[in-house]
Amino acid sequence: MSAAPQHRRPRRNRVIRTLAVAGTGAAVLALPLIGATAASAATSTTSTASTTLAGYPNNLDGWIRESLAIMAEKNIPGSYNGIYRNVMRESSGNPRAINLWDSNAAAGIPSKGLLQVIDPTFKTYHVDGTSFDVYDPVANITAACNYAAARYGSIDNVHGAY
Repeated sequence: MSAAPQHRRPRRNRVIRTLAVAGTGAAVLALPLIGATAASAATSTTSTASTTLAGYPNNLDGWIRESLAIMAEKNIPGSYNGIYRNVMRESSGNPRAINLWDSNAAAGIPSKGLLQVIDPTFKTYHVDGTSFDVYDPVANITAACNYAAARYGSIDNVHGAY
């Protein structure tokens, strides 16, 4: 029984296919950059749904900047980097984060929000002009920074659970 001749693609096709795949990969890598440029330009003209009542972007950057503006008015020390570092450690930027496993949770008062504040601390260090909702990002950041200022001198001095 003789073997049927197998069709063999010319080497040229493999090279073209490789270049096409590589080109597609480059296009995929370039698209986020193109999209990001268009998206950032569009944010300045979007509706108020994407901004806070104070006009800041309704995202982590905007919440931190709005909190810093309130903190400056109230003489509460802190920096963008100090707040950001602590937010990333405490909640990874999730304003609805809640800790249901630590000692506070076991005592019935779980830590909540961007900077994982317990309700009694939030109420004690709440800053006038912000929401009374512990999950409100600006209220949570501002109250937590007010607490950190009273206890540690500034949120900038906090490098672990506080």
